[in-house]
Amino acid sequence: MLARFCAYGFLKNQRYFEPFIVLALLEKNLSFFQVGTLFAFRELMVNFAEIPSGSIADIYGRRRSMIVSFVAYILSFLVFAVSVRYSAFFIAMLFYAIGDAFRTGTHKAMIFSWLRSQGKENERLRYYGLTRSWSKLGSALSAIISGFFVFYFKEYTAIFYFSCIPYIVSIINIASYPAELDGSTDNFKSVRQLFLHTKDGLAMSLKSKYLRHLIFESMGFEGVFNSMKDYLQPVLQTLAAGVLIHFAFANELTSAQKSVIFVVPTYTVLFIMSAVVSRNAQKIIQFLGEEYQAAFKCWGLFAAISLIITMAGFYRSLALVAIAFILLFMLQNLWRPFLVSRFDSHSTEAHGATILSIESQSRRVATVVLAPILGFMVDYVRENQLIGEYGLVGFIGILSAVLFLYFNHLFLNRLNNGIQN
Repeated sequence: MLARFCAYGFLKNQRYFEPFIVLALLEKNLSFFQVGTLFAFRELMVNFAEIPSGSIADIYGRRRSMIVSFVAYILSFLVFAVSVRYSAFFIAMLFYAIGDAFRTGTHKAMIFSWLRSQGKENERLRYYGLTRSWSKLGSALSAIISGFFVFYFKEYTAIFYFSCIPYIVSIINIASYPAELDGSTDNFKSVRQLFLHTKDGLAMSLKSKYLRHLIFESMGFEGVFNSMKDYLQPVLQTLAAGVLIHFAFANELTSAQKSVIFVVPTYTVLFIMSAVVSRNAQKIIQFLGEEYQAAFKCWGLFAAISLIITMAGFYRSLALVAIAFILLFMLQNLWRPFLVSRFDSHSTEAHGATILSIESQSRRVATVVLAPILGFMVDYVRENQLIGEYGLVGFIGILSAVLFLYFNHLFLNRLNNGIQN
């Protein structure tokens, strides 16, 4: 099963558009604000479907949920490829949101179910870190392949079409999973039971002090990170244009081809380094200390990296901004398996996918709010020929990190004083 779990992550991350998604939308004459609103719409639509989708997975079968997810993704890719109007991209984002809603949390719950059946609950972090590392290796290969597609076709549309192929293979892989990983589907039949199951999972997450704290941490880290991360793409595009202006052959290249020269190597290195971090997540977290001490230190690193982005952005040192973004991606790939492992250790088997879906939903709230605001601010700075648009991106990370360093300090004090669930 471990091989099939890893294959899922590897194939799932064959998103050939991922290193270029912002650039592809900008190429279709969208502004940063419009891109931000599209991302916010996607996160909002996921929020509407996230909690019931987790319950549907727990009740009607996790494999079926995953297959629905990949079909929705494929439809999304096709709409992205053929669309040219701003309004049409909302349809693509809607399908993408359905894919995310039916996938997020579900596959993790399947992994944890298998670990329980094998008596390997204590190896959650190691196994999830390993499968996540294969996901990042898949992303590294995807970045290289996407670079060839963009350079050959001289634009970004083809990468959406080609992304459909590995997702079709993913459906075949998921269908081969053993039926017992679907969960206890025989115990649930009606819509009313679906509602009650969702209600129980939500009540569990709100009742537990640990789960409430983890949900807020996810909002502050993952939600803010998701609103920041894609600004690496225009940074790299600007760097490429600045370097290639000194070479005569660059005049024959399209803007898309120029972006390949910096985007592909950067994302390839980024994903390989992220894979190494994810694979060794358990060792690194153990080195950082106990659970909440390690979380506190991760927040400190988030604050430091965001400060580098802010300072480098205001001083227009784009190379340093790019390096800081790479470090931020690596930190997130340490944080993610650590956070998911903590969620599972405080959840029950019956509500595993539901609670992880609640976590996923909560972190999207921050992105829904921040993505369009950040896009508007960057547009304003650019249109008025001011400096520091990428400094604004880092400043949001600083605010979140400082806030949650304070919250974690309070929570650690409560734990030390003996407060339990």
